[in-house]
Amino acid sequence: MSEARLIDGRAEAEALRLRVTAEVAELKARHGLTPGLAVVLVGEDPASEVYVRSKGEQSRAAGMHSVTHKLPADTPQSALIDLVRQLNADPAIHGILVQMPLPKGLDEKAVIEAIDPDKDVDGLHVVNAGRLSQGLPALAPCTPVGCMILLHQTLGEDLSGLRAVVLGRSILVGRPVAQLLLQADCTVTIAHSRTRDLASVCREADILVAAVGRPRMIPGDWIKPGATVIDVGINRVPFDDPVKAAEGRTKLVGDVDFKSARRVAGAITPVPNGVGPMTVACLLANTVTAARRIRGI
Repeated sequence: MSEARLIDGRAEAEALRLRVTAEVAELKARHGLTPGLAVVLVGEDPASEVYVRSKGEQSRAAGMHSVTHKLPADTPQSALIDLVRQLNADPAIHGILVQMPLPKGLDEKAVIEAIDPDKDVDGLHVVNAGRLSQGLPALAPCTPVGCMILLHQTLGEDLSGLRAVVLGRSILVGRPVAQLLLQADCTVTIAHSRTRDLASVCREADILVAAVGRPRMIPGDWIKPGATVIDVGINRVPFDDPVKAAEGRTKLVGDVDFKSARRVAGAITPVPNGVGPMTVACLLANTVTAARRIRGI
């Protein structure tokens, strides 16, 4: 059997960024509207700093207004929520993202609930989650939106009737991607750590979305031959090479055992360069959508 087709998240993310850039230019020219994104970073987590820097660079490259607020790790909850409320009231800001995870002592749920749902470009506010579950227009979380774009790019616009298994039930990926798959008329199963005979459930999937955060948890023999596999996992593990491992060097792997899965699947996202690049591109797209809705365009 030939190896699975690789789903190129970098290329699709670049195409989406180009579409966003063109849309931003049109909004400026026709409506005098510059979509604005504010990102709030609390503390000095190295991975979060990299993500925030990338979001700022890409939003500015698309012609958007971009601001980053960096706060010390000991910022009180009240001060963080005050900043969010200021951004809610700022007419130049259409999208607000508070980078997670927050330092210990800060209530993430309270911070998310303080964000104006119309500016919640991370799609985590309970109002957006409710809208999504009802099939109403909503700002959906960026990674699930990116997963759907990759699925449509791979399988075409019509996903109706396909059996989809989502492995993971987080509010950031698992639940919202299941809702989006339902809206695409897939037959959807959400599986998790308590699912009985998990391997058999996964083998039923025409579409398997893996979002559990456990490196290489899903081997190739859990995958239906010809299935499309979307691996959301980003896990840092030691190199297989003992010399590199002894040096403390690490690499990124997904939740799927890529080597064995590629021999079975019809198409699969690599890690890195699969779903990951789509997340920031979809954040830009969400910000443009939010700007349009706020201005009634």
